[in-house]
Amino acid sequence: MTAFKSDFLQVLSERGLIHQISDPEGLDAQCIKGPITAYVGYDATATSLHIGNLISATMLHWLQETGHRPIALMGGGTSMVGDPSFRDDQRKLLTIEEIDRNIAGIKQIFSRILRFGEGPGDAIMVNNADWLLKLNYVEFLRDVGRHFSVNRMLSFDSVKLRLDREQSLSFLEFNYMIMQGYDFVELNRRYDCVLQMGGSDQWGNIINGVDLAHRMDRPQLYALTTPLLTTSSGAKMGKTAKGAVWLNGDLFSPYDFWQYFRNTEDADVGRFLKIFTRLPLSEIARLEALGGAEINDAKKILATEATAVVHGRGAAEAAAETARQTFEEGALAESLPTIEVPAAEFEAGIGALGLFVRAGLVASNGEARRQIKGGGLRVNDAALSDEKAMIGPGLLTPEGVVKLSLGRKKHVLIRPA
Repeated sequence: MTAFKSDFLQVLSERGLIHQISDPEGLDAQCIKGPITAYVGYDATATSLHIGNLISATMLHWLQETGHRPIALMGGGTSMVGDPSFRDDQRKLLTIEEIDRNIAGIKQIFSRILRFGEGPGDAIMVNNADWLLKLNYVEFLRDVGRHFSVNRMLSFDSVKLRLDREQSLSFLEFNYMIMQGYDFVELNRRYDCVLQMGGSDQWGNIINGVDLAHRMDRPQLYALTTPLLTTSSGAKMGKTAKGAVWLNGDLFSPYDFWQYFRNTEDADVGRFLKIFTRLPLSEIARLEALGGAEINDAKKILATEATAVVHGRGAAEAAAETARQTFEEGALAESLPTIEVPAAEFEAGIGALGLFVRAGLVASNGEARRQIKGGGLRVNDAALSDEKAMIGPGLLTPEGVVKLSLGRKKHVLIRPA
């Protein structure tokens, strides 16, 4: 692990958040010299960020905690084009109304991660639509586009892989790299921003901005990326039977978020404590050293601390208490994830297989059948053995719900409404 002199880079290094830096010594010196301004860009392709975005948002947190100024850049302009990086096809084109709605959803998460205000160290949130939608295309080509080498752009992995597979790359998408590079230059002009951070898949796009600034006689800029988020078994992190692990509670509940981290593989506990929590490294070292059944205590702490970062301390502790009641006391916790179904449909009876799919506990009827054969599906804590079983009023608990379970850790309540 590289030893840095600046607090910011040293914290990122100790927590395993650094993959590449364009000029490590130069950036380290800038951070020591005085407060710097850095940004991460977030395209508004959904109403919420996902767990992969939480890593870059965490870098902005540590940037602010070590005395620097973070910028959360909303991609109101770039979202109209869509990032083609490592995709097999073109993204769905979004309307301005859809983009604005997505940005409103994304903003919710940053109020817990960053401190916003008018002070010199307070975070700011800006939208690249403010400058990209006002550009004169011919002037932009002449003043900015001439600095980009098509040969070099074709060499980036994000583009090369697409072309090697003989998959179409539209001219619209090709412009994304130019727009993102221009964002960096524009943020430098407006806010004296000198560093762009992001995931390792964004390296080529970020370097374009560094090079563009040099060609346009701007000050030296820097790039920093984080490693790709994978589990110790090599799986890409962030997918569940319900889909992506979103950061907004209306798409992925605080309880589900808590359970996601509670189910962390033993070998990943220490690494995820460093990345996803604010705990001191000394405490993380203590938790990481726990063995045997005690590692489960570390997982509960990981789950609670990570959930607190995203959903707040109250929601995190409520999720932890729900889990304790459900697993340790065998109680039916009312704060478990709940899905409402039309009362008339419930009265008539709903096929168990389809209901488990609707609850997000399994991805398909076929997976439900496989789980039944292995004894993995339960209704009101009783194993489901008949794949043709119907769920109806006769199964309602005194609380007026039916409890569906996948294994011992995943539960959803079905409530007629």
